Amino acid sequence: MSVAADSDARWSGQIRERALAALRQGRLDQATNLAREALSTNPADTIAAQTLGQALVMQNRAREAVDALRAPAALSQDAGLETLLARALAMAGRPDEAFDQLRQTTSRRPAFVLAFLELGELLARAGRSDEALEVFAEGLTLAPDAAVLRLGLGHLHLGLNDRTRARALFGEVCAAAPQRFDAKLALARVLELEGDFSGAASLCVAALETRPDEPAAQLKLGKCLLELGERDAGEAALKRAARRSGGAAWLAIAGLAATSRGRLFLKPSDATRFLRAEAA
Repeated sequence: MSVAADSDARWSGQIRERALAALRQGRLDQATNLAREALSTNPADTIAAQTLGQALVMQNRAREAVDALRAPAALSQDAGLETLLARALAMAGRPDEAFDQLRQTTSRRPAFVLAFLELGELLARAGRSDEALEVFAEGLTLAPDAAVLRLGLGHLHLGLNDRTRARALFGEVCAAAPQRFDAKLALARVLELEGDFSGAASLCVAALETRPDEPAAQLKLGKCLLELGERDAGEAALKRAARRSGGAAWLAIAGLAATSRGRLFLKPSDATRFLRAEAA
């Protein structure tokens, strides 16, 4: 490699790392611009391409993401890029192309687990549950320890109202990977639906030990505690969720109204004032 080429490669790598950092920090416009700059020097940089595609997808700029990802995915045959391309295609209203891409990617070996997850979830959203079940089964045959596939299959069964199977799958993940926040919340959801509010609340508490400020767990905990008659603790959890996230505030209001021992406010402003009270 010449001195100039080596310098260009180092510069491109530095720009790519800055793009990745911007993506992780949620600065999506900056991530987009930096990734494009890195690719202008090194079009074969799959990490920069994936960073660009992810930033565009997160901004709901699916058509641009498709355009940005198609050539790098075809050139590299990288399973991660192909899976992200399929997601962008689906978001852009081109599900048939997304299915074709994912079928191709899931045929690759070694198996790329996230492609099976993406295909299974896409089929489920299209109402093709039997096919989705087959995809998850195939993926788990190839990667038996893939917790993400077990969780995806559990959510599919939950959507089909097969709570027994969903509970078993979520429980398996919780047992095998106790650190997984998402598995605890998923299992808590099943227990909540079955009226086991005490068990669901315990799982939420365990989940919050990993992510203390996560609004989703606080919301679920608050609703379960209200159902158990623990009004003060339940309302405190809902207030914590509301002050962590503006979007969670409306879910907290809904949680207060929906539970059998909650509160009903005639004016949203009254509910907002209640959630803000004693929040400091």
